[in-house]
Amino acid sequence: MTSFIALIRKDKQSDYGVEFPDLPGCVTAGKTMDEATHRAEEVLALHIEGLLEDGAELPLPSTLDDIVRTPRYKNALAAIVVPAPEPKVERVNVTFRQSFLKKLDRAVARTGLSRSSLLAQAADKFIVEIDLAATRQERRSSIAKRPT
Repeated sequence: MTSFIALIRKDKQSDYGVEFPDLPGCVTAGKTMDEATHRAEEVLALHIEGLLEDGAELPLPSTLDDIVRTPRYKNALAAIVVPAPEPKVERVNVTFRQSFLKKLDRAVARTGLSRSSLLAQAADKFIVEIDLAATRQERRSSIAKRPT
C-alpha cells in the first residue's frame, strides 16, 4: 500500500494546517491536530481520486528524510504518514473469441500481469491515444477557423 507524508503546521492565529509535499494543492486544516489528521485522510482520498479520474499518474512518495531536508518544510510541527486509499475497482464480464484469449494468456505469461491488469493497461493506452487524436483535431479545427 502506498502512503504519503503529510506535514502539520500551526501559526499563532490559525488552525492546524496540513499539506502533502508530494501532492501540490492537497491541503486541509483542523482546529485540533486530531481533526487535522482526520481531514488529511479525507483530502488525500479525494485528491487521489481526482488525479486518477483525470488520467494522471500518482507521484512516487518522497521519504521523510528528503522532505525534512527541504527548507520550506523546516517549521512543520509534525509529519504523519497517511495511507493512500486503494482505488475502487468494479468487476465486469466480457466475452472474447477463444483464439484471442489464447493470445492474451501468452501475453499475460510473458509480462507477469493478470488478464485484468493487461487489459486495463491496454485500454488506458488506447484511451490516451484517442484523447490525443481528438485534441489534435480540435486544434486543427480552431486554427482553420481563425480569420486571416
